[in-house]
Amino acid sequence: MPSPAHAVHAQLGAMWLGCVGWALTAVALGLVQWRVWLVSDREAISSGVAWVGLWRACFYSHTHVTPGLLVMHCESMGLTEAFTPPEVAAGQVLMLVSLLAGIGGNAAAVYALRNAFFGMGRGSPIRSAFVAAGVLCLLAGAASLAPLLWNLSSVATNQTVKFPPRFKMPPAPDSQHMGWGIFVGLVGTVLMVVSGVVFCTYRSPKRSRHLDSALSGGAGGEDNLAFESQDHL
Repeated sequence: MPSPAHAVHAQLGAMWLGCVGWALTAVALGLVQWRVWLVSDREAISSGVAWVGLWRACFYSHTHVTPGLLVMHCESMGLTEAFTPPEVAAGQVLMLVSLLAGIGGNAAAVYALRNAFFGMGRGSPIRSAFVAAGVLCLLAGAASLAPLLWNLSSVATNQTVKFPPRFKMPPAPDSQHMGWGIFVGLVGTVLMVVSGVVFCTYRSPKRSRHLDSALSGGAGGEDNLAFESQDHL
């Protein structure tokens, strides 16, 4: 019978893809460059460029400085604040859900690979563990894809955010484009989805009928009469 370890090469590669995808999702969550605003009024925004992320809005300034950030001014965006747009609020929640589902999927994949490579017994739930890993990774990909596409749509249609005065942001940008946060998040999402699909396609190696008969304790076999006659001597 083929060893389970010989049937999980694709799943081993998928685990690495899943880990990289999860890491990229975490990086995207922390990046402020989701939406890049280009503005002509440089009274506060000295560089003419501002960044809107999921948690903060930042820009370089020579007149408004956030302590500890040199010439950068940043303000935080809370989930419950009235000005926070729905796509940003959804991103704050769903990206965290994606991280939790992703780490659960990778943990299930590690458990399944451990059972496969170290021969944890015929009844070990390798198939079930891989399916669980695949479902969790697909859930992670779906959870992150929704806010990423939503924010990308807001960029494409040049949607604005009604920031309060303390943000020192203009009412609307002259133009805006996608930042590295969305790009990194999309790459991480694709990797998580690919790993989830590969996990779900795992199939247990088929056992040989002759081996099953041998392991069943001799069921269906014949007794050795010569061996029994020697026992009576």
